[in-house]
Amino acid sequence: MTAVLNKQINAETYSAYLYLSMSAACSFMGLRGAATWFYVQMKEEMTHALRFYNYINDMGSQVILESIAGPATSFKSLRHMFEETLKHEKVVTALINNIANVAAKEKDHATSVFVQWFITEQVEEEKNASEILARLKMAGDDKSGLFMIDNELGTRTFVLPADLPSA
Repeated sequence: MTAVLNKQINAETYSAYLYLSMSAACSFMGLRGAATWFYVQMKEEMTHALRFYNYINDMGSQVILESIAGPATSFKSLRHMFEETLKHEKVVTALINNIANVAAKEKDHATSVFVQWFITEQVEEEKNASEILARLKMAGDDKSGLFMIDNELGTRTFVLPADLPSA
């Protein structure tokens, strides 16, 4: 169980790294709102990694950190980024579901309860990416539509979850 949980720290940290790369690409493209959205997403993914980190420690197991793969750094468009985001979140959902399956097989009830939050979170992650992607498809090549979507994406803010220490 610990090995699967440690691998998830790596996956969540990679997710953060990927979204930071997308944020940088958006900044370079002049899409400040989307850059903000992906930056907030990066912070959210880091909180996910920290939840796994804290849980492993709380269970008296050893956290093992592995190398993080380099993310893509070049994207064709904002639509391409959200296509990749949705694809990536589906991979993360499969990893989370695997944790739930391993916990059930090992009759690890504590981990079964712990992972439920992530199962619900992944529904939200995929829904958000799908909805933004649908709006980008609707806007097509319309620059004013892209401008409006970019402005909307820029309103996203990050709130540190209460169960994670601020320092």
